[in-house]
Amino acid sequence: MHGPFNRGGRRKPMGEINVVPFIDVMLVLLVIFMITAPMLTQGVQIELPQVTSEPIDSQEDRDPIIVSVDREGDYYLSIGGEEMAVGLEELGDRVLILLERQPGTQVMVRGDRFVPYGEVVTLMSTLQVSGVSNVGLISEPPPRD
Repeated sequence: MHGPFNRGGRRKPMGEINVVPFIDVMLVLLVIFMITAPMLTQGVQIELPQVTSEPIDSQEDRDPIIVSVDREGDYYLSIGGEEMAVGLEELGDRVLILLERQPGTQVMVRGDRFVPYGEVVTLMSTLQVSGVSNVGLISEPPPRD
């Protein structure tokens, strides 16, 4: 019996790439990423105050420095997606170092709506002592009815 693959007892080399194993691996990776992606969302759970306001136009391509205060009064420093818990004492020093490296970077404050007003004022005072002259406050728009 002579066919395209059996000529004189020798097999003709196949010039096509078998992509079925590649597709199987890609589907497995897709499922893995779909399952793990929601777990990768990290951050401090903060309920922001809801107010109607205009967004701040950023003239720079740099990520702002975001200082957060959660319900328990713990402080977090975030820049470029990296978030770390810091004490109030070291917060000012860290922000000062970041501003020395990248002058003109915006500093934003995220305060949970249930944090006492005094915590936010203390945070803003600490930032002012560190040399931050312009601080923005982050809020969420109210839900539409």
